[in-house]
Amino acid sequence: MKSPIAKVVNWQLSTGQLDHWTSYHLAAGLFIAKVAQWCGASDLWAVLSVAIIGILWEVLEVYVEGTDETYGTKKRWAYNTFADLVVEIGAAWWMVL
Repeated sequence: MKSPIAKVVNWQLSTGQLDHWTSYHLAAGLFIAKVAQWCGASDLWAVLSVAIIGILWEVLEVYVEGTDETYGTKKRWAYNTFADLVVEIGAAWWMVL
């Protein structure tokens, strides 16, 4: 019998939420938030900087890679995009706490 955590992870893998780029999004969220703080941004603006850059990146990704071509379906693309934003914004929020 699979544990509840294993079920969630398997669901995330099967829907395209977790992939090999997730760790890069996590690191980018942390890095951008810390650089924003070093440059004098408030905690709020450090997180907002990550959100703005993350959304712009995802929009650029659609134009460069497409949706169906890379992810197979628009649903998998939407899951992946949402997960990427949650991971990087969540990491930035955690960084400024």
